[in-house]
Amino acid sequence: MWRTITVYALALAAGALALQWLQYRFLVHAFPSEIYIALIATAFAGLGVWAGLKLARSAAPVEFEKNAAAIASLGLTPREQDVLTHLAVGNSNKEIARKLGVSPNTVKTQIASLYQKLEVQRRTQAVQKARELAIIP
Repeated sequence: MWRTITVYALALAAGALALQWLQYRFLVHAFPSEIYIALIATAFAGLGVWAGLKLARSAAPVEFEKNAAAIASLGLTPREQDVLTHLAVGNSNKEIARKLGVSPNTVKTQIASLYQKLEVQRRTQAVQKARELAIIP
């Protein structure tokens, strides 16, 4: 990344130097200033696009791997993991119950068990802690 920034800075310096050199030459008087403004704008736009592409390059996405050790140490059941995944999506208790084919009371019981195992008090805390422990993506 520092290499890209250095190259960008050097390109800007070279552009400024070229403009000063052109100004002292006779070309400034030979062409209208609108042409120079258009050339400068095009050069800096191209340079900005190049730097943006270099600096904003994203790495290949890494596949999520569940932290089996954390799941085992907390004693989470596969059903509780499913409920936790649905909590992360933002589903309500009724939606979770419908999708998992259980009653809403069962979901409430599983959520209470999750809160106890994760040592949290709210859904958002449960989701945040599960993400920190790499239990859910």
